Amino acid sequence: MTTTGEDSTTAHQGPWWWVRWRGAVLDVGLASASAVECAFEGIRFAGDAGIPTAAGIVFGVLAGSVLVVRRKWPIAVVLVSIAITPAQMGYLMGIVGLYTLAASELPRRIIGSLAGMSLVGMLIVMFVRVSQDPGRADLDLGDWFVPFVSITTAIGMTAPPLLLGLYVGARRRLMESLRERADSLERELQLLAERAEERAEWARNEERTRIAREMHDVVAHRVSLMVVHAAALQAVARKDPEKAVKNAALVGDMGRQALTELREMLGVLRSGDGSGRRERDAVPLVAVGVAAAAAATRVVEETEGPCLDDLDALIGQSAAAGMVVDLSVEGDARAYAAEIEQTAFRVVQEALTNVHKHAAGAKTHVRLAHRVSEIAMQVENEPPPEVPSPASARLPSGGNGLVGMKERVSALGGVFVSGPTDAGGFRVSAVIPAA
Repeated sequence: MTTTGEDSTTAHQGPWWWVRWRGAVLDVGLASASAVECAFEGIRFAGDAGIPTAAGIVFGVLAGSVLVVRRKWPIAVVLVSIAITPAQMGYLMGIVGLYTLAASELPRRIIGSLAGMSLVGMLIVMFVRVSQDPGRADLDLGDWFVPFVSITTAIGMTAPPLLLGLYVGARRRLMESLRERADSLERELQLLAERAEERAEWARNEERTRIAREMHDVVAHRVSLMVVHAAALQAVARKDPEKAVKNAALVGDMGRQALTELREMLGVLRSGDGSGRRERDAVPLVAVGVAAAAAATRVVEETEGPCLDDLDALIGQSAAAGMVVDLSVEGDARAYAAEIEQTAFRVVQEALTNVHKHAAGAKTHVRLAHRVSEIAMQVENEPPPEVPSPASARLPSGGNGLVGMKERVSALGGVFVSGPTDAGGFRVSAVIPAA
């Protein structure tokens, strides 16, 4: 960080009003030189004014020492130099005072006014001094010599320090502005880095959530049906061997389908990690968010996801597990985007899974409506029978099914509603825009 703004106060290491010790040493040195100059000029001033020489020396030392406060009060220094100009002393103080005044942050009108006063005072003093010079009488220089020398000397003593001070002040302000911009840019870069890290963390969390939701939807339904069939198999194994064999075959089919879908998903995830393992450390932080956000989408895109045409097979699997399912379709069926059909299928699938878990044996109604600009689906089950069915089983629930369905539908701009019915059952409804 540079030493500008608030940081400049912590960099103050000099005494009193000086920022640095070298500035204090420089001002004390200039004040000492000015005091010595004014002391020598005070001897002549004492002779001309008819006062004791010691008084002239003391007056010159005190006047020249004012230069030590040039950084603190530049206006006072210039005023003192103008005041002692008629005594023909304080030339160094006038030059340094004008330079310090021009380089300060004071308004330009004040700088211009004091510089003009100094110029006029120097012009008058030089005009009187050259006019009264006894050596000029021996030279026939004409009437132009006195004004020329007066104007040239006044401008030479005033303009250079004034212009130099204006240049140094402008350059100092420019450097200060560049430092402030550098500080601002550094703070913005730090803020961008923090935001990029937050976005990357959010993207990683979003990736984990989406992959977990996809894994849940793919595996949970099949495993739930396997548990239901296994319970039915246990109930009829001795009474009806033929039905037990059929249920065992269904359990095997369900397991193979679950393993196939799980293997496809894991294969997509591994293929995304294995190819770029060596370059993982070289990936910028900002790219992490993009890669993480695309990972879960790649899982769905690269695997052959389900569609609405698979609803009949889905309902048939639930019917084979002992559930009474009634499917009704309204409107003309048409093709939708892959993500819309996958989401609609997953909603129905997860709703049927919840019926297997919490209302085994209950009659279930599945309604699908194809509308002009949207597709709607509803899965409603009646109250479960008081006497458990042979296929009922205690299935664990993680509480993520409804949350996952709502997230899927909301991601496509749809509306999801779920809750118990007045009859004692449970209803799941979703509406997804077709575009």
